[in-house]
Amino acid sequence: MDTRHFEEELAALSRTLDVALERMGRLAEENASLRRGRDQMAVERAALMARNEQARTRVEAMIERLRSLEAAG
Repeated sequence: MDTRHFEEELAALSRTLDVALERMGRLAEENASLRRGRDQMAVERAALMARNEQARTRVEAMIERLRSLEAAG
């Protein structure tokens, strides 16, 4: 193999490696972003579940009061 061919192969390999490293960096950033989004959605879900539980408790209390008024009346 002559030197010129070896240098061309090495340059091509270097470009391929650069592309792969750039892609890996973008994928790492995207993965981090998706993880942050997932974590934020988990926090929002927990908050919504808590609000839902509060609403359920209030509705049950209102139903119980209505039943008490009905029984008393």
